[in-house]
Amino acid sequence: MSTAHVTCPLCEATCGLEVTLDGSTVTGTRGDAADVFSRGFICPKGASLGALHDDPDRLRTPLVRRDGELVEATWEEAFAEIDRRLPPLLAQHGRDAVAIYAGNPSVHNTSTALYGSAFFKAVGTKNFYTASTLDQLPKHYSSGLMFGHPLTIPVPDLDRTSHLLLLGANPLVSNGSLMTAPDVRGRLRGIRSRGGKIVVVDPKRSRTAESADEHHAIRPGTDALLLFALVNVLFADGLAALGDLAPHVAGVAEVRELAAPFTPEAVAERTGLAADEIRRMARELAAAPRAAVYGRIGTTTQAFGTLASWLVDVLNVLTGNLDREGGAMFPLAAAGQPNARPGRRKPWTVGRWRSRVRGLPEVMGELPVATLADEILTPGEGQVRALVTVCGNPCLSSPNAGRLADALAQLDFMVSLDVYLNETSRHADVILPGPTPLERPHYDVALYQLAVRNVANWTPAALPTDVPQEWATLLRLTAIVAGMGPVADVSALDAMVAAEAARRAGVDVASAGERTGPERIIDLLLRGGPYDLTLADLEAAPHGVDLGPLRPRLPDALSTASGRVELAPAEIVADVPRLAALLTEPLDGRLVLIGRRQLGSNNSWMHNLEPLVRGRNRCTAQVNPADASRLGLVDGARAVVRSRAGKVEIPVEVTDAIRPGVVSIPHGWGHDVDGTRATVARAHAGVNTNLLADDTLLDALSGTAVLNGIPVDVEPV
Repeated sequence: MSTAHVTCPLCEATCGLEVTLDGSTVTGTRGDAADVFSRGFICPKGASLGALHDDPDRLRTPLVRRDGELVEATWEEAFAEIDRRLPPLLAQHGRDAVAIYAGNPSVHNTSTALYGSAFFKAVGTKNFYTASTLDQLPKHYSSGLMFGHPLTIPVPDLDRTSHLLLLGANPLVSNGSLMTAPDVRGRLRGIRSRGGKIVVVDPKRSRTAESADEHHAIRPGTDALLLFALVNVLFADGLAALGDLAPHVAGVAEVRELAAPFTPEAVAERTGLAADEIRRMARELAAAPRAAVYGRIGTTTQAFGTLASWLVDVLNVLTGNLDREGGAMFPLAAAGQPNARPGRRKPWTVGRWRSRVRGLPEVMGELPVATLADEILTPGEGQVRALVTVCGNPCLSSPNAGRLADALAQLDFMVSLDVYLNETSRHADVILPGPTPLERPHYDVALYQLAVRNVANWTPAALPTDVPQEWATLLRLTAIVAGMGPVADVSALDAMVAAEAARRAGVDVASAGERTGPERIIDLLLRGGPYDLTLADLEAAPHGVDLGPLRPRLPDALSTASGRVELAPAEIVADVPRLAALLTEPLDGRLVLIGRRQLGSNNSWMHNLEPLVRGRNRCTAQVNPADASRLGLVDGARAVVRSRAGKVEIPVEVTDAIRPGVVSIPHGWGHDVDGTRATVARAHAGVNTNLLADDTLLDALSGTAVLNGIPVDVEPV
């Protein structure tokens, strides 16, 4: 028997877990009470780590398509097949003929997070897509223009705030998102125990809303109108008070002018919230001694996602709560945080290229995944003919998912780095699996940059494995697309990646000694970071290192051209008239569709674990009793939900937790297609809500798909 202390890599909370092992068998998983960040907290996903490790459907050897069927192959055979087919395609059709899609799990995997960029750059394609345009890109967009870098994102200082306004966020279920915060329930209880207040704005009375002091059931897709009305009240009532922020902020007068038309009365009908309530919300926010505004996926996956994301931080600035204890603050991670480097940094830019078919702009080096099917299906120079997916399942997560699935079937070649034969990887010609979370080392490079407390934790691999680590797999793929062939000197390529990491960190690569792989890179990043830390320090602290609460970081964290917070970036200001037009548009009365987060799900890829799907069916269409009565819908009976993109048939769940005029279906389900290998998921198939999502509906600035506020029609089967 042995015990391993690991950081859970299954969501953004980064909880410490204590895993007991009998040889290579997981006998138990519980929260690590000594973890400096999570203090013993654990959720159902973390508790299922053993089930994930032992899942018999999980791939442990490559699959190669032979005579139309995916069959097991050796690693040498798999790389030989990729070398036989991918380089000739690049040579004949150019680099843009290959597209790359990286899913959310790639951020939670140290190998893919550190080595993915080497492979992506070697491919050299402009057709790069990630799950960000299905989730969070509007926040990166607004933060990049306001603060100078898309990862300079302020997070609520949950442990010291006295007033928290959450919009489109359900952190008691998501465990935080763009806000690394284990045990959110405990932290929210702390706010109330200090005499503070929690206000939730959401079309659904979520678990977070049930635990809040107030819940405002807003009409989906109108968060930007509400936020602008709150800004309007601050100016109209003379409540805008930047305090110590004033010397570091530009554009206040312009925002005041922009907010003038968005009075509480002007937005009341469209948002579904009373004007007097909006005024009270604004006044209480301004009066709170320490307050923070936080918006998440409900605010980003809508038609005005960037405007809503921007206005969240406009409110934090105007109330003097940006970069202030108890407000919205900038974390200072131990490793890899771009805004931690001293000296002048280059301001962020967008739109360096556009997609071939629809002319959609690049943001953060990627194009909107909503147009990936267009690039595959539309003939002509630059047509996508091959696809590489890295830890992603876009056939379940992308809008108009049925069209994308049809497009993937027409590719000349496809490679998937994935541990499951799922709805997307079933289209691949080669599938390359990776080790389980217990078989690989882990450090959350990205998520600690968004943490509500500065911490660092290193997890060594708890168990040995014969499956190659993903970083080695990615380097072998890098060699193939660089023309080096299928048998590459991985150690030499690893040394090149490490040298570049050392250069960026401003340290000598030799300082990491004999380390290789992710261990070497993390050590280099720590040595070049803002704290006096090395990987050896983290190895000696299995429960993590506490680096203290968030501290004010302005103006040092900024990298805008002016060196100040840009409260009115030109690109964002130009989109305000589109929002203002909503004020005069009549409501059409149609039902609108929103998503739904579930504690036992992590998008689509954890539904094959029996502990997480047992019990009642959770893939239902939730509707308000008034809508059910009007439409003849019966609780437990089936209904057809239709949109421009497609239709699904799904059980109805009648509940007053959802506001009238809204239908809610959880995302990530739809495991009923042929050619997959997921026994448990197939037995709990559910429906794919993204068959209804419209790939023509996007946030105008970031290109992020509209997954909340989709017009639909519902009728009984």
